[in-house]
Amino acid sequence: MLSPDRRGINVALVGIGNCASSLVQGIEHYRVGANDTVGLMHRELGGYEPSDIRIVAAWDVDTRKVGRDVAEAIFAKPNCTAVFCDTIEPTGTEVRMGRVLDGIADHMADYPDERTFRRADAAEPSKDEVVALLRESKADVLMNYLPVGSQVASEFYAECALEAGVAFVNNIPVFIASNPEWADRFTRAGVPIIGDDIKAQLGATIVHRVLTDLFKKRGVKLDRTYQLNTGGNTDFLNMLNRTRLASKKESKTEAVQSVAQVRLEDENIHVGPSDYVAWQNDNKVCFLRMEGQLFGGVPMNLELRLSVEDSPNSAGVAIDMIRCAKLAKDRGMAGPVLPAAAWFCKHPPVQMPDDEAHAALEAFIAQRAN
Repeated sequence: MLSPDRRGINVALVGIGNCASSLVQGIEHYRVGANDTVGLMHRELGGYEPSDIRIVAAWDVDTRKVGRDVAEAIFAKPNCTAVFCDTIEPTGTEVRMGRVLDGIADHMADYPDERTFRRADAAEPSKDEVVALLRESKADVLMNYLPVGSQVASEFYAECALEAGVAFVNNIPVFIASNPEWADRFTRAGVPIIGDDIKAQLGATIVHRVLTDLFKKRGVKLDRTYQLNTGGNTDFLNMLNRTRLASKKESKTEAVQSVAQVRLEDENIHVGPSDYVAWQNDNKVCFLRMEGQLFGGVPMNLELRLSVEDSPNSAGVAIDMIRCAKLAKDRGMAGPVLPAAAWFCKHPPVQMPDDEAHAALEAFIAQRAN
């Protein structure tokens, strides 16, 4: 428990999947005394430590999670991420039934095993009910962990955050913070937002960006590139429905194109998920190839294979995003928090080279409240 003189951050979660599991495990990892800073910008950020984060509200639509304490629900199927903190103190927060909308792809019904959703037989909440819980729980930040392609469902929860005055962190590749109309609405409502589409600590996109930027800075002409990813978690299974991938592909592709010396023609760049391999579980494997020209037009190519546990790879970033969102709220900021979005997200409202984004975010963290 926090001491009476210490501020906390109350967080609400939409979607109790693998990423939420890694986040909650990470909070407990620091609460019980871990003294490392692996995956974090800083142990103490703007006066907040990871252990100051409390989960005060949560929604999901899976019968194996609804009605259970968050501490139990994060280990329920179809979650399959690594367990690095297996003893989680009860949070006192029960997972409520959420709104389905477009949060479940139709084809998921074709996979009846324990890897897929089992829709809870419970009444879906109205917007007023979600807003009321956000207010009653005194939530500071709402984290969107819905599946890829959940545009309508994400907009529903964004509306709830706006009405409740809760900072919104959009971890998924649907465009809210980077949509000018939504950004303007958050600005006018006096509510901060960080998004869109979280970058992992060391994931496929950030590695691809850094190498693309290296080509530019070293004068290597990039002719063509691809990034192919495979995984066995529910996210990859969900993405077998290619109609849900438009924003995902745009987000990942733009993250690379934005740092290239010259934008590549569409036929010369392919960035996006490739396939679902069940036995990989939450392990994600990236196959990256870049072809280019050195001095004199001499050809070169680079191939890289990256293997990571997908969800823990973003949990430390999520902890930093939560703390930055709370800082923005404390300071009375409204609308997109641009330095945080540029550093933490693949599709921010304003793209920046990573070194510039990092410097801008450090300056944001260091500044005093107005």
